[in-house]
Amino acid sequence: MRSQSTAGFLGALVAAIALAAAFIYGPSPSQLRNPTQPAAPQAAPAAEAAPAAPVPRGPVIREVPNN
Repeated sequence: MRSQSTAGFLGALVAAIALAAAFIYGPSPSQLRNPTQPAAPQAAPAAEAAPAAPVPRGPVIREVPNN
């Protein structure tokens, strides 16, 4: 039973550390009530640029000479 007790203590310790980290690194209550306003939309460019060539997906398979 000693190993189960030790495991329970260590589990509670890890849970306490995780909870403390959530409070430290999480958003503050004022940030939850007052979210930041989105930035004003920028002016659209005069002419739309042509779409770029599609990017090849997956591995490039080349034929290898059979020597």
